[in-house]
Amino acid sequence: MHWPRPSVSPAAAPRRRRTIIGFMAVTALLSATPAAAAPTDVNPATPGLSPKDRASGGLDDPFFTYNRPAEYDVVHEDVQVPVRDGNHLTCQLYRPGNTPTDPAPGPFPGIVYEYTAYAQNAEEFGEGASYFVERGYNALVCQARGSGESPGHLDPFSPQEQRDNYDVIEWLAHHPSSTGKIGQMGVSYGGHSALLVAVNKPPHLEAIIPANGIHDWYENTIYHGGIYSPRIRDWQAAVAPSTLETYAEHPLYDDFWRDRSVMSRWENLTIPTLEINGWYDRYRDGMVKNYQAQPDNVWLVSGPWEHGWPSGQSEDIGQGGYLAWWDHWLQDDPTAPLPTKHVTSYEVSSTGVSAGWQQFDQWPANGARDLTLHLREDGSLSRGAGRPGEETFAVNTESTPPETHEQLTFSTPPMHRDMVLAGDATAQLQTSFTASDGNVALVLYDQAPDGTTTRVTEGWLKASHRDTHTRLSPVKPGKTYDMDVHIWPTHYRVPAGHRLVLRVSSDDHPHIESNAPAGDVTVKTGAKGSTLELTVLGGTRH
Repeated sequence: MHWPRPSVSPAAAPRRRRTIIGFMAVTALLSATPAAAAPTDVNPATPGLSPKDRASGGLDDPFFTYNRPAEYDVVHEDVQVPVRDGNHLTCQLYRPGNTPTDPAPGPFPGIVYEYTAYAQNAEEFGEGASYFVERGYNALVCQARGSGESPGHLDPFSPQEQRDNYDVIEWLAHHPSSTGKIGQMGVSYGGHSALLVAVNKPPHLEAIIPANGIHDWYENTIYHGGIYSPRIRDWQAAVAPSTLETYAEHPLYDDFWRDRSVMSRWENLTIPTLEINGWYDRYRDGMVKNYQAQPDNVWLVSGPWEHGWPSGQSEDIGQGGYLAWWDHWLQDDPTAPLPTKHVTSYEVSSTGVSAGWQQFDQWPANGARDLTLHLREDGSLSRGAGRPGEETFAVNTESTPPETHEQLTFSTPPMHRDMVLAGDATAQLQTSFTASDGNVALVLYDQAPDGTTTRVTEGWLKASHRDTHTRLSPVKPGKTYDMDVHIWPTHYRVPAGHRLVLRVSSDDHPHIESNAPAGDVTVKTGAKGSTLELTVLGGTRH
């Protein structure tokens, strides 16, 4: 579908309306380039490239190539781990063995390999834990209270679940075969659990490896910018149906969410933490924020990965780094290396050609800078502001049929040289609504010369949450408000000849619910209007 250039009379006022119906027809970006398809929500995994095929770079760090041979068989037993209120959790204990039925005497350090509600994956978790058991670690896989064979009510990431996890760590530390040094790792649910138990500070927890973990359950998952996310609803219904009711009872950020938050206790995240983050993952914002909150004891590894462990994905880092981490912190082995830098990141791109793996002392990296672009009345993104104007789109009105949504798009000209986005972004919008509230959804796209588009990153904000999520800020119809919309971080190369496109709308299903109040949304453009502030590496020019 082409993007037709709108016809605007020279005498027309600067306020214009641009419409898209069902994302299939969009106002042209201001240029004389070939017509293109409308943006689509696609995040293709970056093709894997060998170091010799990359533009530059390659991961050459002893931490990631560390290895030592297996020494033991694996002895498995089902155990019931008592917790402080008299209940128990069902867990699987894996121990180093002289044979598969004869435990080695030890003692050995321990790893809570997964603390999760997914009992159906217990066998898979056991297979993953075996790698460490064969190299001299006890490992425990536990089903959270109310899941699998663990009795009780499942309340994901609740204070009760955190207390249970704390007790599991201390039980493993006091096991007769234990040295008393315990680590915890896990992906997704298990990653959340590892981070949350760490801020509870069990005395024998020495280090953690969370993959795809939260900084805050409210912000990362349930309410994006204060807007409920239907993306999680199927998970709720299947795993913890009671949360469909309880989460809806807490639309504002209150103690219910603080109790399920790492962010509310960042000062307690003091143990060594190796975060495994995917630039295509739904928790990348939380992982980056955890690092930024505690950069001295958190190491961040961000790859071109979707949700899950890197194993089997492009640019898989293998198991060696995890083993080095545990040998360093749990075996007290000074020869086991740590990552050379606190931040290891893979620069992704739509073409598969990028700088690949890079390592930095901090994130955003040294040398990163802010680039401010203005949203202009002609639909462009530019360093120059241009004359003041307004852009308006309708939301859920009679003029927008069901399942269709209007939007605005703003675009840079084709890049003269590559632009590397290396951090988060902020859209400082000046916005008014004809309704008494409204949603803003922002998506950044990379548009190739042939018009194809790749979704890069996104952010959302409810107008009544513009000041804080802890209370509502009234929205007076027709009044203009400053709305600073946080756009999630990325490490992404926009190649020369491509454009960066910002989509502004009130819908981004399934990331947010399509429940914006009916009416018009107006965005001020040009001088003293709305801006997009990016974090970029290198001398970007367009």
